[in-house]
Amino acid sequence: MSEGVSRQPKHSRRGLILFVVVVLALIALVVVHLLTQKKRTHAAAPMIVTVAKARLGSMPVTLSELGTVTPIATVTVLPELSGYLTTVAYREGQEVQKGQFLAQIDPRQYEIDKQQAEASLAKDSALLAQARAALARYTQLDERKSIAEQTYADQQFLVQQDEAVVKTDQAMIAQYDLDLVYCHIVAPVSGKVGLRLVDPGNYVTASSSTGIVVITTVKPTTVEFTVPQDSLDAVMQRLNAGATLQVTAYSSDNARQIATGTLYAVSNQMATATGTVTLRATFPNDDEALFPNEFVNIKLLVDTMQNAVLVPTPAVQSGAPGDFVYLVNADNSVSVHKVKLGPSNGADTVILSGLSAGDDVVTDGTDRLNDGAKIRTATANSAAADGAASQSATAFHHHKRARGASEPAAVSEGAPANAAS
Repeated sequence: MSEGVSRQPKHSRRGLILFVVVVLALIALVVVHLLTQKKRTHAAAPMIVTVAKARLGSMPVTLSELGTVTPIATVTVLPELSGYLTTVAYREGQEVQKGQFLAQIDPRQYEIDKQQAEASLAKDSALLAQARAALARYTQLDERKSIAEQTYADQQFLVQQDEAVVKTDQAMIAQYDLDLVYCHIVAPVSGKVGLRLVDPGNYVTASSSTGIVVITTVKPTTVEFTVPQDSLDAVMQRLNAGATLQVTAYSSDNARQIATGTLYAVSNQMATATGTVTLRATFPNDDEALFPNEFVNIKLLVDTMQNAVLVPTPAVQSGAPGDFVYLVNADNSVSVHKVKLGPSNGADTVILSGLSAGDDVVTDGTDRLNDGAKIRTATANSAAADGAASQSATAFHHHKRARGASEPAAVSEGAPANAAS
């Protein structure tokens, strides 16, 4: 009995040791498998990428800013005198020319005032003629010493007074002539009239701030925009050299080009709050595509870089090294290459330093690359092969789904056989 008890622990220890050995062996197999798989991962096939060559070309240097369409002239036509508005001769939204008749104020009161002034002038002119005739007689008598010196001097002063009264009458007539002109309201500038602000029959006054109509000059027009102070130096250098800088206006969503004009004025002060200066460009606007006070996107062509190194914009990457590209080496590997960027037009980017014309850079597939990775350039054959592989995979997937639908029946037929065996 004691021998059986002593043997049982020995068998238990052996079984435990055997179990531990088996577990260690399994762990070793798993570790070896993982290490082998990791090595295979490092030896993966080259990445298929798209490559482009850096080339020499021209690049426009532009400034993109937000601008506002600002008319050359916006005039509110105000009445110069008071009276009833009898006629409105314009149509809302009409194009008018400078000097064109717009409205009429009742002129009858001012015509009567002019007639009264003309009557006063006639009376005072007669008095002046009488005073001058008397002065002529007094002059002869004074020469003969037949009249008192005071009488002769008083007559001279009377003639001067009458002359002043006549001039006053003439000024009054001129004033009433001007009032009659003001009754006939004409356009002070050429442009497009807005909506009517007052209807015929209303009594208007010279103190009215509403006005009769607003005229806005739309052809030509201007666009005001601001540029940062860091970009102003390049603009001023070009202007001082006598260059004409082209300005292009785009819609607010940058979807379409609206008009093309030229830069013609730079403000004489910089805004200290924003560090920007206001510029103004003029546009012919014959098609009236630029509407007053409309917001537009402006591109100012400052200069054009010639023989610049250009690469497709997708080739430029940004990361911990800064701006870089994946340069293709002779052994079909890539290396991270730092570059200094210049201006870009969206499709291409200027490389100021770091690349030379003719260097190959990766433009597509950069998200899977790292320094030293092996690559294979995508060609038409490889693209066709990839397409065929994709079609084969799709066909296999559909075939597998079709088989999966019929598998339950096959299993049910085979189940009795398995049971019999």
